[in-house]
Order: sequence, then structure tokens, then C-alpha cells
Amino acid sequence: MKYIEKGSEPPFFSEWKMNDKMCQRGRPNWKRLNSEIKRDLRNSLIREQGSVCCYCGTRISLDDSHIDHFRPKKRSKYPKLQLEYNNLLCSCQLELQKMEPRHCGNAKGSWFDEELTISPLDSTCESRFEFLEDGRIRPSDNNDDGAKETIAHLALDISKLNELRKSSIAAMLENIDVLEEETIQELIDIYSQRNPTDEQYSPFCFVIINVLSNLLN
Repeated sequence: MKYIEKGSEPPFFSEWKMNDKMCQRGRPNWKRLNSEIKRDLRNSLIREQGSVCCYCGTRISLDDSHIDHFRPKKRSKYPKLQLEYNNLLCSCQLELQKMEPRHCGNAKGSWFDEELTISPLDSTCESRFEFLEDGRIRPSDNNDDGAKETIAHLALDISKLNELRKSSIAAMLENIDVLEEETIQELIDIYSQRNPTDEQYSPFCFVIINVLSNLLN
């Protein structure tokens, strides 16, 4: 899971809400957003996240992503959060391919537990998971029920994601001639930053950082 630091709400979104009568009456409705606003909003979220899925870390774009309500809009418990910018994230899988397994926001659906669901907006979220060189994910603490439930409900341990993570880790390690502490730390610093050219994070950057950090321990 990638920690996402939310920025300010996009002005076009704030303006739309100010002009929407239902929103001004305290009855926000996601369905009232037109396709253009949703597209612009998704673009803003993608840029904010450095073009990686907040849950699995794969590369995302307009062609393969969707807006995920962290606290689900389908649950009557959170009706007023439908248009709350801090409740919106961008997840992978806009349209599933034939036989493609659901994961991340698509798998989470309307599942949410205030005590168990780990949020990408929590600055400690990345530390609650551990990744092995073969791509598998597990809780950093075996007693962390939140990590266990989040992995299960978001299907973060499926073969598809394990193989993608394994490939990214292998490609990174293949470029290291000597696993010296200085080299490892330099790589951690690189993967922690956005690419200065396009402001994107590397896919699975937090996975690679986790694996490299474990090599230092």
C-alpha cells in the first residue's frame, strides 16, 4: 500500500460543488457529477498519487483506473462523504479483462471497517506490510488483524500481483552488482522520490523500498 499525501481539493471540483443545489443543501450525490468532471477529478488523483495505484502500486492512467471511495458511497453510514475529496483515491482496474481477478478497489467494493481497514492516507500504512523477494505480501506484525483483513479483502496476495511484484523486485536486484549498504540506501532514496521529469513514482516503489530496507536489517 502506498502512502498518499492528499493535497488541496482541485478548484474545478470545489466550484462544481458550490454550484450544485443538492450539495449545497447538504445532500451530496456522486451520480450528479458529469463524465467530464469525473475524468478531470480522476486525472487530478492520478497526478496526486504519482501515477501508481494507492493499494497495489501498479502504474495507473486514465485508461486503466477508477475513483475509489475509501469509505464506500454505497453504505448509508457515509452518505455525506460521496463528494469529500479526502475520501477519494484512485485505484487500478477500470474495466476487467476476461478472466482477470479483482483486486484493490474492485475487490474492496463496499467493505469497510473503521478498526480494520488500513488507509493509504495513514502515514504508517506502508510499514504495516512486508514483501518477500518472491513477491508475496504479509503483515509486518503477525498480530496485526488490520493488515490481515486488508490483504484479504483487497486481494493483495493473489498470484497476479505476486508475479508483478516479483518481476519488479528481480529487475531492481539484477542491476545491483554489490549489495553494499551505501548502494542500497541510494536505491531507497531513488525509489522514494518521484521522477523529476514526469512527477511519477516507479511502479511498486514502496514494495522495492520494503525489500531493500529488509536487506539493511
